[in-house]
Amino acid sequence: MSDKEILLSTDKICKEFTKSDGTKFTACKDVSLQLYRGETLGLVGESGCGKSTFVRTIMGLHPASSGKIFFKGEDITSLSGEKRRAMAKHIQMIFQDPSTAFNPKMRIRDIICEPLRNFAKVSDKEAEARAVALLEKVELAPEIALRYPHELSGGQRQRVGIARALILEPEIIICDEATSALDVSVQDSIAKLLAKIQKERGVSYIFICHDLGLVSLISHRVAVMQQGQIVEELPGDKIQEAQHPYTQKLLSSVFTVRARS
Repeated sequence: MSDKEILLSTDKICKEFTKSDGTKFTACKDVSLQLYRGETLGLVGESGCGKSTFVRTIMGLHPASSGKIFFKGEDITSLSGEKRRAMAKHIQMIFQDPSTAFNPKMRIRDIICEPLRNFAKVSDKEAEARAVALLEKVELAPEIALRYPHELSGGQRQRVGIARALILEPEIIICDEATSALDVSVQDSIAKLLAKIQKERGVSYIFICHDLGLVSLISHRVAVMQQGQIVEELPGDKIQEAQHPYTQKLLSSVFTVRARS
């Protein structure tokens, strides 16, 4: 990946929160990572290790306590107002639970096109055409455009979440536990869909997951986070060669199917 363009990089990002008693809690500490064009960077670790806090800091949902974030070499750490809003066109997120990310009173077509309407004036006819095209891209029937979120299955809602993330044609999509709430068979189909979209569009992913087995299959590189710090980086296909005790512990906890003796 070293000969490819670096789309996003972080330099010693730290994020602290202040507790109700006034003490500080460090969720992320000195996180330095690079994301290349067209690659998937897996970010793994136990629940509460700081994965989601880190990517929400990249998105600007949490201000960084210290460190720098760069997009195509430009420092975006302290962007605010219209400049921060404009950055959303380049970096989008797919959330773990789309049912909480969607307005239950909006039709699917309007949910998908909401980001587009936030950035450009489009006619209803054009918006609906874009929504239908993206539904087909994520392998959903066009008639779903007129339905409401509660009328869809979990897997269908997550595909709608992918469609909404794609509407602005971003260069980076952050998948924040995007498959963890789904059945195993549905996880597999969503992972294959993400890989297909990446091949077609050249989009880069940060894929957050606590399942090392899944993340090693979908990721070109894997970064392992423990207590807010990156403890090891590995090629996705060499995760079994992990040297750090924490990564080895995660590997030992991956379930496999074995015949009973």
